[in-house]
Amino acid sequence: MLITTCTTIVDAVHIQFFEFWRQKMIRTRTLLFILLAAFLWIQAGCGGGQQPQQPTAPSEKSQVTPPPAPQETKQEPTPLEPGKPSEATETSKPKEEAKLEKPSEAKAPPKSAPIAKPKPAGPNPALLDPSLAKAKAPEQFKVKFETTKGNFVLQVTRSWAPQGADRFYNLVKIGFYNDLAFFRVIDGFMAQFGISGDPKINTKWDPATISDDPVKESNKHGTISFATAGPNTRTTQLFINFADNTMLDKSGFAPFGKVIEGMTVVDNLYKEYGEGAPRGMGPSQGLIQSQGNSYLKSHFPKLDYIKNLSVVQ
Repeated sequence: MLITTCTTIVDAVHIQFFEFWRQKMIRTRTLLFILLAAFLWIQAGCGGGQQPQQPTAPSEKSQVTPPPAPQETKQEPTPLEPGKPSEATETSKPKEEAKLEKPSEAKAPPKSAPIAKPKPAGPNPALLDPSLAKAKAPEQFKVKFETTKGNFVLQVTRSWAPQGADRFYNLVKIGFYNDLAFFRVIDGFMAQFGISGDPKINTKWDPATISDDPVKESNKHGTISFATAGPNTRTTQLFINFADNTMLDKSGFAPFGKVIEGMTVVDNLYKEYGEGAPRGMGPSQGLIQSQGNSYLKSHFPKLDYIKNLSVVQ
């Protein structure tokens, strides 16, 4: 009985002892857990900003496109946040464009830009003022005739008829004979021209006469002389001889030049209208003077014209 009682007491003590330690261990573990949690919270709140973070694998949205291989020329741009330009798109690239564009603008205009053409010069003032056409002609010069029938070249020798050569030289230089008709062309005799197609010009030059030159050369085939209305009446009208018209020498017609190239062009000028009015059916010189080319082109449309005269070397 005593033994049983003692055993019971011992078992009770053991149970109390173990229960005591069990409860103590539970409290201890709970305390340790609390302390550990507090320690981790402190570490996260206070010291986390000072520790380097481990890099994370890029996601599909934030992944940066790797640089292209050397042989590639195109690179896809990475998306940017609004208001935050990248160094590559707003700093480097515009500078490169500025280097390329600004020098090109300074050196030359774009290829597609039209180049400004010089404005054509107006009529020579001497056309309406003969006193401005007083230059001395070279001792010898050539004049190219560009006509509706073709081209020919005349050589002028000033010593043959100095005043006639000077007058012709000045008239060529100011463009007097441009767009002007061979209005009197008589087969086997001569081709006459020299009345302006502009009546205003005729009124200025009709009274601008020059004195006669002594006749030094004969009016042979291909020579050129001034037409006259009597002594010292030469103005602007000329004729080219189709034949040797030596009978004209005694009348004071002084040649000052000769056709040296293209005489066949002169020989083929339109001549079917013949002698002028009133003796023939051709143009009237008086009406040419007052009405100009409008009269000739409406009534004598087949006449040949001088398109341009120019002094050549």
